[in-house]
Amino acid sequence: MNNLNDPPRWNIRPDPQGGADGGRWNYALLVPMLGLAAFRWIWTRESEKQIEKVKVQFDRDMASLTKDLELKYKDTVAESRRTAALLELELEKERQRVQGYKKAIVSQSQQLLEERKRLQKEREDLEQERRAAMHSGAAGAALSLALEREEEWQQRARVLLQELELRLAERQDAFCSLLIPRVHRLEMEKNLLLKAAVHPVGAELGLEEDLRDIFRNDRHCADLLNMDKRKNGKLMWLYLRYWQLQVTLQKYQRAEEAMKGPWPNDK
Repeated sequence: MNNLNDPPRWNIRPDPQGGADGGRWNYALLVPMLGLAAFRWIWTRESEKQIEKVKVQFDRDMASLTKDLELKYKDTVAESRRTAALLELELEKERQRVQGYKKAIVSQSQQLLEERKRLQKEREDLEQERRAAMHSGAAGAALSLALEREEEWQQRARVLLQELELRLAERQDAFCSLLIPRVHRLEMEKNLLLKAAVHPVGAELGLEEDLRDIFRNDRHCADLLNMDKRKNGKLMWLYLRYWQLQVTLQKYQRAEEAMKGPWPNDK
């Protein structure tokens, strides 16, 4: 019977009978197996080389990318710090400018209030003098006549101040507006200065220099949703009240100067 565990001519070993046929089979199977083993070894080595090469290149790319990202991060941080430092510097400058502006406004407001009190006192003194003069016969008649003559001048001055009040409110509204061009506001200021310079009452009261002071220092604005132009500005309103008192005082001073001349009944 055949040995199933040892079929004839299937195993790779010498033929027990010493035949040449078994040797041929042994070498015929050995050569491909050696070739396959060599190919597998070569393929494995090449694969490992390729894997190692890709790994090295990947490590290099990752190192380069990491370095670039670190440099960009450092540059971004440095730029952010420079920007923050510049913003802090600008903020400090703006804070100092606002503080200086507030101090200037307070100082000017106090000066105007003191001047207003002085003018009010002079007005009251002149009123008392007028009343006393009116009870002194001819002097009272002369003072009344002089005041009547100055009524026209006072009326022209009041009309001028009313016009300036409207124009100043428009100018301040243009200053506070984000939509009105700056060149338009500058044109309004130029027209106001020209009006004060050429008008006889404006020149007599010296309004041009006061207007320049307003344009330089009055930066007060109401909130963005404000629709009332009269809520903008602070220094301009102090000046307007000061001008009104000054007009009243000038009226009495002009009348007093007129009384120094010859009276109507003098020969």
